[in-house]
Amino acid sequence: MFYTALIVAAGSGSRMNLGYNKVYCNLGTKTVLERTMEGFLDDQRCRQIVIVTDPEQFHKRIKHCFSGRVVLVSGGKTRQESVAHGLEAVISDVVLIHDGAPPFLDRESLDRIVETMETEQAACLTAACTDTIKQVKKGYIQKTLDRKVLVQAQTPQAFRTDLILKCMRKAIQEKFTGTDDCMLVEKYGEVKVKAVQGSYGNVKITTPEDLKRYQ
Repeated sequence: MFYTALIVAAGSGSRMNLGYNKVYCNLGTKTVLERTMEGFLDDQRCRQIVIVTDPEQFHKRIKHCFSGRVVLVSGGKTRQESVAHGLEAVISDVVLIHDGAPPFLDRESLDRIVETMETEQAACLTAACTDTIKQVKKGYIQKTLDRKVLVQAQTPQAFRTDLILKCMRKAIQEKFTGTDDCMLVEKYGEVKVKAVQGSYGNVKITTPEDLKRYQ
């Protein structure tokens, strides 16, 4: 099965206080974004990589010349708007939407979610919660949630392209913003989203300390 990888990398880097998008930080000898791209570039099932980012910044900070599989699309004002822009460029029947800042996606997790899409309409990499999670209201703990039924959502999240496009357009029409892409399918898709085992190593680079830790 072939797919398109849609990498959302249109942030400004404000939380990192860099003055530029954190995906262009160096992580060893390569940028965070280059490392994020590697797993998809090495996968022959990935027929297209749509990167939603500032094209000028991409060409300025990434000197490597990639194959014709890579397509650049300008981002929007929000993450969801950026995903919407990227979806319009997708050519495959299946799309894997991945954030630009988790550069450690392992091949086993990628294989599991791609194989899941042979039979499913939507799928999400997940990792079981290891912490105790409390529900809080007005500053006071209301109850402790059962972590045995809780998972942390990761990316990539995979969809039939026509399904996520339909859900995205409906969300735009109703001015609904989801906290991740699966949420749009949960609300508008009328299909179940399959939970797929991810990896605790599939972490995001979010702070300067993360950069130092993973150098």
